Amino acid sequence: MLAAVNLERFVGTWKLVSFETRGEDGEVAYPFGKDALGYIMYSADDYMSVTVLPKNRRRFNTQDILGGTIEEKVTAAESYISYFGRYEVIQDRVIHHVEASFFPNWVGVDQERFYRFDGNRLTLSAAPMLINGKSQSAHLIWDKS
Repeated sequence: MLAAVNLERFVGTWKLVSFETRGEDGEVAYPFGKDALGYIMYSADDYMSVTVLPKNRRRFNTQDILGGTIEEKVTAAESYISYFGRYEVIQDRVIHHVEASFFPNWVGVDQERFYRFDGNRLTLSAAPMLINGKSQSAHLIWDKS
């Protein structure tokens, strides 16, 4: 019964409050700035989608959606996280079964997050992973008001 109750709490649209990473040495970083933007959505029929990016991403010098210089494209790619797929809640974890992702290596891979609810807030934490060449854990706080 606990999983069903928690599953209902996930459903909806959550706005990003904070995205930080923590290194093994305890160093805290904000890879997309302290004012990063994002939404995570969980549907009642077990689908999810997430997007995270910096607030003030640099614009391209063209209006061509497939245009841009190599430098512009690299900068844009380094400042964007997005994926979607099905999800399931198992005890203190939510598993995102990634069907498509901006980072191709995550396609077909389960992304496990530990979760905690605190009022209208949802905290998702990931086990350490390689981020910018260092082993770090990601911690994201979401709000559903």
